[in-house]
Amino acid sequence: MQKFMSTTILIVDDERDIVKALAYNLQKHGHRVLTAFSGREALSEAQKLPDLILLDVMLPDIDGWDVARALKREKRTSGIPFFFVTAKGSEMDEVIGLELGAVDFIRKPIGMEALLARIRSVLRNRDAAGAPSDGRPDVLRMNGLEINLSSFSATLDGKEISFPKKEFELLSYLAQHPGYVFSREFLLSAIWGKDAASASRTVDVHIRKIREKLGPQAGHIVTVKRVGYRFSSEHP
Repeated sequence: MQKFMSTTILIVDDERDIVKALAYNLQKHGHRVLTAFSGREALSEAQKLPDLILLDVMLPDIDGWDVARALKREKRTSGIPFFFVTAKGSEMDEVIGLELGAVDFIRKPIGMEALLARIRSVLRNRDAAGAPSDGRPDVLRMNGLEINLSSFSATLDGKEISFPKKEFELLSYLAQHPGYVFSREFLLSAIWGKDAASASRTVDVHIRKIREKLGPQAGHIVTVKRVGYRFSSEHP
């Protein structure tokens, strides 16, 4: 117990009764607690660099998916581990949550003992590693193509490629999961979130533009007929 006495946990949920119950139990077990009741409040409180964030998905302004994306984009907050704690219970919701970088996905109603055990596990692993990390490299390199996830930049044979924000996010997402096939609908949800266009054509257009800029390395992005796209780390 003593090992976790100094940890700070940010609770993000618009249901005040849930926040109150979680805060009470976490404080009882020695944790400091920060609270936020909206996505914007969550991003503000995250600047205090808590040790862990418990993040609801359905928030009144910015949903939890987009909060997670924003946390991961900013270098200052990108290493903070977070759980999704939500009433959304489909397998696809869980897949999206984990792919966005969550270390766990917990469905409401919350079992407090199980939650506390999972928190202890995450904090124990963090302390053993010496620093928070999602285990992924900052720079991806293959066949002259270099994607820098920290600086949001890409180069081909040493020359910088100019990618707009969504093109870079789509390319880097695929490149971080080589060999995995993602449907257009999944990519729309993972990259565009609640701002996703209604047609999967959005993904196709962005893929086409990315391929044009990759030139001879465009073959890294493979079309899987009637399914979607995958990234091949082998030479195209």
